[in-house]
Amino acid sequence: MKRIITLVLVLFLVMSASAFAEGVDKVQESKDAEVKLSPKKKDEYLTAPFAKSENFVNGILPTSLKSKWFDKMKISGYAQMRYNDLYKTNPDMECEQCDGTYGGNDGMSFRRIRIKFSGYLHERVYFYIQPDFAGGNSNNVSLKDAYFDLMFTSDRRWRLRLGQSKVPFGFENMQSSQNRLSLDRNDAINSALKNERDMMAVVYYTPTIVQERFKKLQNQQLKGSGNYGMFALGAFNGQTANNADENLNKHIVTRLTYPFELANGQIFEAGIQAYAGQYVTTKVSEGVMAEVTGENGQKEMVSAEGMEWDDARLGASFIWYAMPFGFQTEYNVGVGPEYDPATNTIQRKPLKGGYAQMSYRLELGQHFLLPFWRYTNYEGGKKFETDARSYDMQEIEVGFEWQPNQAFELVALYAYADRTYNDSLNPDNRQTGSLIRLQAQINF
Repeated sequence: MKRIITLVLVLFLVMSASAFAEGVDKVQESKDAEVKLSPKKKDEYLTAPFAKSENFVNGILPTSLKSKWFDKMKISGYAQMRYNDLYKTNPDMECEQCDGTYGGNDGMSFRRIRIKFSGYLHERVYFYIQPDFAGGNSNNVSLKDAYFDLMFTSDRRWRLRLGQSKVPFGFENMQSSQNRLSLDRNDAINSALKNERDMMAVVYYTPTIVQERFKKLQNQQLKGSGNYGMFALGAFNGQTANNADENLNKHIVTRLTYPFELANGQIFEAGIQAYAGQYVTTKVSEGVMAEVTGENGQKEMVSAEGMEWDDARLGASFIWYAMPFGFQTEYNVGVGPEYDPATNTIQRKPLKGGYAQMSYRLELGQHFLLPFWRYTNYEGGKKFETDARSYDMQEIEVGFEWQPNQAFELVALYAYADRTYNDSLNPDNRQTGSLIRLQAQINF
């Protein structure tokens, strides 16, 4: 069945690419038209950057020379500085996937320093590149996004995305860390994909009315996820971002979401998503085994390193945007590799978990104040951590975000967590504790 789905997807991409090429030809024919500039406009053009007098022939200027792609390129970004050591009761309680300074006593650090480069190379070709110059308390440079979108239609309803980008699974995974209330993504959904990203090819369909609502959420600073399509269908490597693929099996992902708008202007969004594939465990300690069936039909134990595992999830999302009261919840179930401390093996096990969040948006003159509360629960493995580390965790967060202007935000929250996370080095590792977390963010 999965091979049939993959074949259908490939055929769809080929037909879509053909439609895109035909559309480009039509656009190019339109661009090749010429326009006659008035003497005043001609003088304005000649004094503009990158202008060339030889572009004119008898006062005629091709419309394709009116602007260059780099004239439309946008540079933006944000930086987050954190302090997690205030009233920390248990430095041994860590969260590898969250913040590198969640545990320990590491002082102040940059969590993210992101610079985004984006723009249209052509009316139907869009690019986006985003490096990160920080990571927890180690200022390492990494590539987060590098992709381009091919628009099949002039209204941008259909587009094909190629490159490294967020895999369309979950609302909070899609939502930028620049907009999220809580300092870290929840364990339950984020455990599906480290850094939320992978190399992929995905088709997005977004009707005009849905595009407009996604844009409205952005313009009104309501912390939407951005335009990742009303419908998405694609394939990705499956080993997560900045990691080479380890097998020929591609994960298949699909997502359907819709933002509803009520008569009073209130917007809420409901979505469902799923993915399936085979994941290869590569971070395995010496001596950790896995059970397989040999050629003779007998069970035998082998090293779990390099083993393939079923990796599949099904999730649902509901978001009532803060206008002014907000409510957000997501839940997912699935199967994946997980460490078993009783046998020192990695096994195929079920997983489940989700979160619920409430918030309120207060307008105080030019300021915004957003108090929030969030509860998270997750039971299952994290396939990309050492030995597919086993988790059974709960966390409660209470805090607020203060925005005095669009360029600066301050978040303060109190977190209490009960985390059990086991691997071969720590097969019985339960940690509980609390801490106050602070973050200052600038946007540009």
